[in-house]
Amino acid sequence: MTRTLILLRHGKSAYPDDVADHDRPLAPRGRREAGLAGRWLRAHQPPIDAVLCSSATRARKTLAEAAVEVPTTFLDDLYEATPGKIVDAIRRVPDAVSTLLVVGHEPVLSATTLLLSDDHDSDAARQIIEKFPTSAVAVLAVRGPWQDLGPRGAALVDFHIPR
Repeated sequence: MTRTLILLRHGKSAYPDDVADHDRPLAPRGRREAGLAGRWLRAHQPPIDAVLCSSATRARKTLAEAAVEVPTTFLDDLYEATPGKIVDAIRRVPDAVSTLLVVGHEPVLSATTLLLSDDHDSDAARQIIEKFPTSAVAVLAVRGPWQDLGPRGAALVDFHIPR
């Protein structure tokens, strides 16, 4: 069975004074582009079954603006994560989930996408190597169960930057 893994970077954040990094909200542009990302997901990807989302405010707000309303797990481990932590979280997802959305941060999302991708020469991979902008979406096709996911265990099938 092929599963779909979608990695969404949080929207452009604001930088208000006296607000901790974890608590930064989205900027107006971030709200707009997160909404565009959600519309693109609904139009071009299979229905999302579950979400793993960073506990950071800007990630939570990105998910809300994208209007993805499915079972969601908010994880502190996805804030200031490593690719290994993200892959470990994905490996714990139940097999009943065929399409998983992960909402997180840079530089870990690009590193995770490239770690999992079996081809770094595609146009999508080259774009990700160059930059994984806010609200960008990487889509990977995963062969087999989530628990077996590992390096080069997926095909990068799309990379979209909503603008």
